[in-house]
Amino acid sequence: MTIPETPASPTPLLQMRKIRKTFPGTVALASVDLDVYAGEVHCLLGENGAGKSTLMKILAGSYIPDSGEIRIDGEPVQFAHPLDGIRAGISVIYQELDLFADLTVAQNLFLGHSPSTGGIVHRRERRQRAREYLDRVGATFSPDARVADLPIADQQLTAIARALTTDARIIVMDEPTATLGEADVEKVYDVIRRLVADGRAVIYISHRLDEIATIGTRITVLRDGVNAAKYPVAGTDAERWISDMIGDKKSELTEHRSRRTLDGELALEIDRVTIPRVLDVRDVSVRAGEILGLAGLGGAGRSTLLASVFGAQKAQMRLRVFGRPVKIGSVRDAVRHRFGLVPESRKTQGLLLGLSVARNAGLAALRGGSALFPREREQRRTGPILKQLSVKAASPHQEIRLLSGGNQQKVVLAKWLARDTRILLLDEPTRGLDIGAKADLYRQVRLLAEGGAAVVVASSELNELMANADRIVVLHEGRKVGEFDPLTDSEQHISHAIISGRAS
Repeated sequence: MTIPETPASPTPLLQMRKIRKTFPGTVALASVDLDVYAGEVHCLLGENGAGKSTLMKILAGSYIPDSGEIRIDGEPVQFAHPLDGIRAGISVIYQELDLFADLTVAQNLFLGHSPSTGGIVHRRERRQRAREYLDRVGATFSPDARVADLPIADQQLTAIARALTTDARIIVMDEPTATLGEADVEKVYDVIRRLVADGRAVIYISHRLDEIATIGTRITVLRDGVNAAKYPVAGTDAERWISDMIGDKKSELTEHRSRRTLDGELALEIDRVTIPRVLDVRDVSVRAGEILGLAGLGGAGRSTLLASVFGAQKAQMRLRVFGRPVKIGSVRDAVRHRFGLVPESRKTQGLLLGLSVARNAGLAALRGGSALFPREREQRRTGPILKQLSVKAASPHQEIRLLSGGNQQKVVLAKWLARDTRILLLDEPTRGLDIGAKADLYRQVRLLAEGGAAVVVASSELNELMANADRIVVLHEGRKVGEFDPLTDSEQHISHAIISGRAS
């Protein structure tokens, strides 16, 4: 079954006009248009931060735009809540599937709209209807199966079937094949072809350009919150798509960037880190005093690599730390070798929000549990470090939850400095911070490197790595594809490697 190259109807099923959305300190969408027709797979392309997710969250009703208009079948609509989007026939299947793992497939398919009378669910009817929807997406597993027991490919089919139970006419798929093997990818393609043949529209978001060529009808490219290009898939190629995504970028180097002599000892040498079908990274190293940037698209393996090296993710590894082979099988092992990890989610993984600034800063250094550590001794240990990092708080005893995001992130840094960490791993350290807080955080990171720490920064913000890293390693689909010098390699050149997976 092939997908038509031209729309069946001259009127778009979905029209989004002049959509604008701002957040404090950031214009996420300046003025974006999107037309999607029934019976097509419309591919939405753009680098990380281009505005794709924000635009789809507005379409789903999760965000309210500052201005602009949405029309379905030519009629204006307004969404103030995700339920409004669902009622209008819109369903979003996120990369991180929002299924309830402990419920059955049938329960997930009809959650919130099960066939019932007087509040009593008709289980037999629900099961029968669930079987019908599973058949429509080519699923062969039982409606009674628990979602947690299904392989990821079958969970993906469950999410698609759930979209059909709400009578969705516009289905957004965000990286639907990111975790699938080749055979399972073909299953998803078959389902998509059936959906558009039935007159539905699919908005398809993927960084895998070969998928766009295989499944796509038309393309809209976003860049920096505006429309960069629109055209059919047929007659265009990946080189043009990449060029439109990247644009004519110039490196945003700031005053502090200059060639530094990096003659420190090799602090961390990664010979190989592997997780079957997920990660196979080889030959990555960082010296004492160096800031190494890890660049890549979402799902490229940056966070997984850092978590593995830190012992928080099970993987097969060959590592050397300061020239000596080491085995890291747990976080405890990593901390013993003087590693520290600042995780992507500081609030859920890096901090205990109910504790004080000083107690959070001392968590990694206080052996035997921070609750047993006297407050005076805690303050002596962490006070100078909090001052060094310019943490702004009413007092060291203020609850950490009351601090700004930038100051919370500095406290996570302080936690590892209080333990005299020598290899510091930072995963998206500036996510959610305003421009001033970002600049201040990187200023502190540079001081740490100048003091002898080896720093690895994983970030989706390439311009930040260009401005602050001494070298940049690019990962693509779980593998290292290139190593770059931000002083001699252009941002456009590195972006091309990030998107295409090829270092020209």
